[in-house]
Amino acid sequence: METDTPIVETESHQAADAEDPSATTRARILDISLELFISQGYDKTSLRQIAEQLGFTKAAIYYHFASKADILMALHMQLHDFGREALASLGDDPTPEQWARLLDGLISRMLQQRALFILHERNQAAIEELHRESGALDHEDLQARFRQVLSNKELPADTRVRMACAFGSVMGALALAGDVFADVPSDTLGTMVRSAVSALLPYPSAD
Repeated sequence: METDTPIVETESHQAADAEDPSATTRARILDISLELFISQGYDKTSLRQIAEQLGFTKAAIYYHFASKADILMALHMQLHDFGREALASLGDDPTPEQWARLLDGLISRMLQQRALFILHERNQAAIEELHRESGALDHEDLQARFRQVLSNKELPADTRVRMACAFGSVMGALALAGDVFADVPSDTLGTMVRSAVSALLPYPSAD
């Protein structure tokens, strides 16, 4: 099912140094590849098509990426990177308020990168193959950190369950649902997800 969800540039792309042609070209390759992988699928997209969309040769792509799989891996790892950064920003024993603040920021980041989640939804087989070839990447590290946060026995079990459910509501609506809500504008969807989170946890204050 195709969608009109805009293909947005990720933060790493936006941060590419305009004075660094190599970084700019790499970002453009990732943006065009993301668009093609979503619209026609990873398997049906060739490096030649990516090069043609960019207006240069396949050799220019090989300068930045050894293969099409490397491009997919780079896009895939962008999600791992911001997930790891988000969890790393927490202390050892975050409070429910800190957890809610984390989720608030996570919602914003995920909405900015909706295209990446649609990429994963529509190319699950190709991404699973990447996992088989490259190992489990850092899934285990992220899961271990998540479990560590929820294992704080200083908090009541009810509170920790609410923290887990709040996280699940964010991931369910913005990641696991794929493009089910692609017709919902990002600001509207963000409001809806934050409402679900606030029903489970104290919502972070404006300051």
